[in-house]
Amino acid sequence: MTNFRKLGRHAGHRISMLRTLVSQLVKHERIETTVTKAKEVRRLADNMIQLGKEYSDNYILLTKHDQGSLDSARRAAGFVRGDDVLHKIFTELAYRYKDRDGGYTRLLRTRIRVGDAAPMAYIEFIDRENELRQSNPATPQPPQRVPLDPWDKSRLMKQVAPPKEEKIFDSEL
Repeated sequence: MTNFRKLGRHAGHRISMLRTLVSQLVKHERIETTVTKAKEVRRLADNMIQLGKEYSDNYILLTKHDQGSLDSARRAAGFVRGDDVLHKIFTELAYRYKDRDGGYTRLLRTRIRVGDAAPMAYIEFIDRENELRQSNPATPQPPQRVPLDPWDKSRLMKQVAPPKEEKIFDSEL
């Protein structure tokens, strides 16, 4: 947990605030906060979802003596607040994003807060019910081309375009 924005707070207060924001984001799946806080929460929330996915993958595929899954569970439990939040990360969210490689959250700028004119934003998980904006579908991969035989490839490379025809102008006639 390095290279955070300072957010005008000392280290203990900043980490405590970010832990609470991540826990509330997981619990409610959408929160409104300032843009700078939302950018920091996005990093940490994506990291928590990744830990949940690692735990789910290792728990299903590997033996119960594997330490990778236990480490993921302990790291997430040490950061988020509440057993219900921890359970949601490892069950619902890990299953929802099992095919996604990253980018689990979306940041939508909303308004300027009255009083201090701070820019506000919603941060929400994507691919959920009642989301503010639908996520873009995944771009399909182009079809794989069949590799050419080296002899066919060299023959195609040697083909040359026909010579250009000379244009005859009216002034030359």
